[in-house]
Amino acid sequence: MILTIKGIKVVATVLRYNIRTNQWFDCAPLGVARYDFACTVCENKIYVAGGKSTLACAGPVHGISSAEVYDPDHDRWTPLPNLRILRYKCIGVTWQGKVYIVGGFAEREDSDKTMASIVERSSAEVYDTQARKWDLIAGMWQLDVPPNQIVAVNGTLFSSGDCLNAWKGHIEAYDGKLWNEVDGSHKRNLSTLEDNYENWPQNDQRLYLTMAPIGTRLFFLAGYRIGGELPRTMSVVHMFDTSATRDAWRSFEPMELEGEKELCSHCCVVQLS
Repeated sequence: MILTIKGIKVVATVLRYNIRTNQWFDCAPLGVARYDFACTVCENKIYVAGGKSTLACAGPVHGISSAEVYDPDHDRWTPLPNLRILRYKCIGVTWQGKVYIVGGFAEREDSDKTMASIVERSSAEVYDTQARKWDLIAGMWQLDVPPNQIVAVNGTLFSSGDCLNAWKGHIEAYDGKLWNEVDGSHKRNLSTLEDNYENWPQNDQRLYLTMAPIGTRLFFLAGYRIGGELPRTMSVVHMFDTSATRDAWRSFEPMELEGEKELCSHCCVVQLS
């Protein structure tokens, strides 16, 4: 979405960031303008699916089923077969060599746009890049609320919460059938570095929480609003080692920033060769 003189509108703009030169570049635009969509990388190509293409001010807002793939070598978007269900606020993850679009607020694609059942809303759709088709997996997410993030580490999917509660107090892993709490992952909150950290704000309000995998480790980046005359943000990073058998959590020194920082998306990891 972008804010213009006439208001907010949905755009198809795509930008590419070069971390070596610290520059942004325009890419070919999406075939379908969208927001609140799922996105993941598979075989060095970017897959997007679902989302919304209209705003509430223009009338009832529904999810969309369109999907497309971006080839960075040719700067080109190619349409894919549509999802079986209209979805938005779904998430994308690559697992076992396939593209998974998980959860989201879902509707059936018919003339009445009837609300999908809880089984469909908690489902996932998996795209086989060789067969070029979507298959529906009922109940993969197992919740009626869309996931916040799902990442893959060494062939296992991990999640820490949903879009209403980004941190549920522990990490969960998917065994192919069920989501189970990871041993040793329980942590009451992701705010304080230590219980006695003297500079940590009282009545802190979390602004954002995102996680990113590096090797066998999950890094959680959280930001908290600090009260006072001038707006400030406290940023803290926690790390959980999925391969550890004990003492898997490690916390890093918080960093205080001027102003109120808001993170509207998730972070990612880029490996420099």
